Amino acid sequence: MFQNASRFRESPTPAEEAAWHLLRNRKLVGMKFRRQCPVGKFVADFYCVEAALAIEVDGGVHSQAAQLKKDAAKDSFFRQKGIQVLRVPNGMVLEHSEEFLKRVQDALGKSPARRLR
Repeated sequence: MFQNASRFRESPTPAEEAAWHLLRNRKLVGMKFRRQCPVGKFVADFYCVEAALAIEVDGGVHSQAAQLKKDAAKDSFFRQKGIQVLRVPNGMVLEHSEEFLKRVQDALGKSPARRLR
């Protein structure tokens, strides 16, 4: 799994690259995000350990039936581990970055890990 994560980090999609630019270095409310982070048998596009939040940036392939089934299994696994999942379309990141950041910030506020503090 670590090899997949490393490979994914080396060739991000344009939307993943844009999201990373917005999230890296604690730019969003001081929260640290990791990109292409292994979590069990899956790799989260972006993961905030402190908030137990995984962000998945989805392209067109994610609307296909086979991929929807894989995504559902991944989301279920994350939820079983106490991780909230936020799925956003590529277009939101690329064309509406303020809306993307607002959705992430809202998800951070709803995170079970954040409510415990």
